[in-house]
Amino acid sequence: MLQVDSVYIRYDKQDIVKDCSFSLNEGEILSIIGPNGSGKSTLLKAISGFIPYRDGTILLEGKPLKSIHKKQLARQMCILSQKNDVPNDMTVEELVTYGRYPHKKWYEKINKEDTDIISWAIEKTHLTDYRDRTVSSLSGGESQRVWIAMALAQRPKLLLLDEPTTYLDISHQHEVLELVKELNEEMNMTVIMVLHDLNQASRYSDKILVIQHGEKQMYGTSKEVMTENMIRDVYHMDAEVQHVQEENPRIHLICSCKHLKENERGTYCEKEYRCSKI
Repeated sequence: MLQVDSVYIRYDKQDIVKDCSFSLNEGEILSIIGPNGSGKSTLLKAISGFIPYRDGTILLEGKPLKSIHKKQLARQMCILSQKNDVPNDMTVEELVTYGRYPHKKWYEKINKEDTDIISWAIEKTHLTDYRDRTVSSLSGGESQRVWIAMALAQRPKLLLLDEPTTYLDISHQHEVLELVKELNEEMNMTVIMVLHDLNQASRYSDKILVIQHGEKQMYGTSKEVMTENMIRDVYHMDAEVQHVQEENPRIHLICSCKHLKENERGTYCEKEYRCSKI
């Protein structure tokens, strides 16, 4: 589905993402995790075609991303940012309708097929009772579902989500991620999302990519990636990782080690002991 090979992304003469490579199969969910400023959102934007990459190759279904026309790319993938704004008077149905525009020529109007797809997207995201409400009147979780409905109306094969749970309370975070998982399972939709919560990434992902200082640190399944050493090296946090039968690992953060230092070999504790709980 997606192949990223030795990609470099540069801002202001500085490489923000360096030599990043990974592959993702159709129907998988990938979460990109890492500290703030590590290049997660930058990588997501490059995969979407929103920003250029300096070197390397990104292939979407075997085709170089740079060779795919923007409108064709919009039919194949959709990216949703952390925060999305709409006019105060725009209704749910009106916003979802925008998802059909990549499939229309400039002179074509919305037809019955489009209307059916719009209604399907609204129903799929459990928004039928809200279709005539203004988006601005909805809660954070409801609003996120509207944007996902718009993405569904686009009928993309690849859905990109940049921190979809930001600004949401715990219940709405759960609601949005459960919806993403449901769409992935029922429609075989491939999903890449940037997440900060390690337990959410572990629970909802088939694969996890760990980025630190713009470089790939680990890539694999939750069980392969979510280790105490990874959390200590990347996040400078002491943690316990619990494995429960067939479930993905559960992470329990214990402390922030103030004695961690870095050298050419990696991260180490200069005091050579486990810190007490905070």
